[in-house]
Amino acid sequence: MNRGAILVIARLALREAFRRRLLWALVGLTLLMVVVTGWLFGKAAELNPLEGGERQLILSQLLVMIAFMFSFVLTMTAAFAASPAIGPEIENGLLLAVLARPVRRSDVLLGRWLGLALVVVGYALAAGYMELAVAQLMTGYVPVDPMVAPFYLAGESLILLTLALVFSTRIAPVASGSIAVVGFGLAWMGGIAGGIGDYLNNDALRNAGTIAHLILPSDTLWRGAMYALEPPPDVLAAAGSQARIFTVSPFFAGTPPPLPWLAWCAVWIAATLAIGILLLRRREL
Repeated sequence: MNRGAILVIARLALREAFRRRLLWALVGLTLLMVVVTGWLFGKAAELNPLEGGERQLILSQLLVMIAFMFSFVLTMTAAFAASPAIGPEIENGLLLAVLARPVRRSDVLLGRWLGLALVVVGYALAAGYMELAVAQLMTGYVPVDPMVAPFYLAGESLILLTLALVFSTRIAPVASGSIAVVGFGLAWMGGIAGGIGDYLNNDALRNAGTIAHLILPSDTLWRGAMYALEPPPDVLAAAGSQARIFTVSPFFAGTPPPLPWLAWCAVWIAATLAIGILLLRRREL
């Protein structure tokens, strides 16, 4: 592994993101989201104080739903930024010219991944903290762990980025990006099935959720983001029966993801990158 080559290719990936105006599009999209969500939070702030913390529950669900919209934007960005990262360069012969130098195929894949990861993670953290600041400014609502939530969303985008990048070594860009986005949706539905299984004590649904998290653990990190954006436990306890309707919502997570599942997310990314390197090495240029 050539660390110098990886860093050079990562820098080129960043430069290409600027050239394609990806970063500027993200900046514009973020500003639009801040304006729209600021207006929504302003209207939500006009809610009369309700007993038992019901107002905070409503504000938390609004914030979580906005975070879900943001996570979908991140997913689309990561998938369609990574999907053309390898395949087109193989087809036009550019990758063959790069590999004529002392650069390995693994260096190209890891360099591309690193450069795009910096773009996606940087955007996720900057936009995430901006949205949380707007929510607190307009409503005064402070979730249980606001500093961690954007990191969960950034990790979720890394999983989809990795998946699309690996598919790009074998199939067309549109197909690889589409598969990654569909995988995101299926993993989310698997997580909902697992949550329903826990609520109903149904082993079949619970196992379906577990299998979905093993195959594509993006929903694990999404559930971590949901938990971090919810009210503190004492608010939920004070809400009593009023909070019951929220506990069965697909936008509610009762507990943060266990440490073994977070470790599995890191292992999954590393293992998927290793598979991508193997696929790229075996492809004829």
